[in-house]
Amino acid sequence: MKKLIIFDLDGTLAESKAPLDTEMAELLTRLLTTAKVAVISGGDWPQFEKQVLAKLPQNSLLKRLSILPTCGTKYYHYTTRWEPLYAENFSKIEKELITNSLNEAIARSGITFGKLWGEQMEDRGSQITFSGLGQQAPLNEKSRWDPDFSKRAKIKAILDAKLTGFAIHMGGTTSIDITKPGIDKAYGIYKLRDIQKISILEMIFLGDALIPGGNDQPVRKTGADCIKVRDPEETKRVIEGIIACLAGVNSNN
Repeated sequence: MKKLIIFDLDGTLAESKAPLDTEMAELLTRLLTTAKVAVISGGDWPQFEKQVLAKLPQNSLLKRLSILPTCGTKYYHYTTRWEPLYAENFSKIEKELITNSLNEAIARSGITFGKLWGEQMEDRGSQITFSGLGQQAPLNEKSRWDPDFSKRAKIKAILDAKLTGFAIHMGGTTSIDITKPGIDKAYGIYKLRDIQKISILEMIFLGDALIPGGNDQPVRKTGADCIKVRDPEETKRVIEGIIACLAGVNSNN
């Protein structure tokens, strides 16, 4: 029986940097009554507050929800309020190395960006995130920029050779996420296992970037059951199926 359902955020539960819609919020609330839920994504804590938590009922069900920002390099849980359990932050020297390497990789890639909406690089403490069109780019522009990940793959290939001591993954619609070595979404899955005392065989992960180089792909190496979804609409249908299956199991116990 599956006890923990884990989701990516952007492209899986919601459109990039958009809040959960009403149907998704209702489905997650229903799911929380039958299983524990975790959300693990490249965004930092404030993004989860706006996109997820603001749309869910503020009641005891939140104790069944775990939030893992910046690809699992941080972990928040709820008691009477949301509290961090850990944060794998970069040192100043590490941040400088990553920023300089990103600038070099962008220049060497030969990719032109045109208009930018905000800064391309964001320091999230435990993760440096590159956003091709800037952090505030509108969804329609982001969706058109790199739908097949090919532009980011060029930048990532250069970074892979330059930043050999770090984890580098593509996520969302325009992002590249850089974390400490060995710290990625697989690390987050193992943390969930240890903290929640739930075996990996009792977990399901849903994400839209379960592709080579995608920031969901490391989850596959944990042995957790993984479901690749196309978009939030497909995620909704999968959640409905999970709820029905868990309800059937519980009714037979």
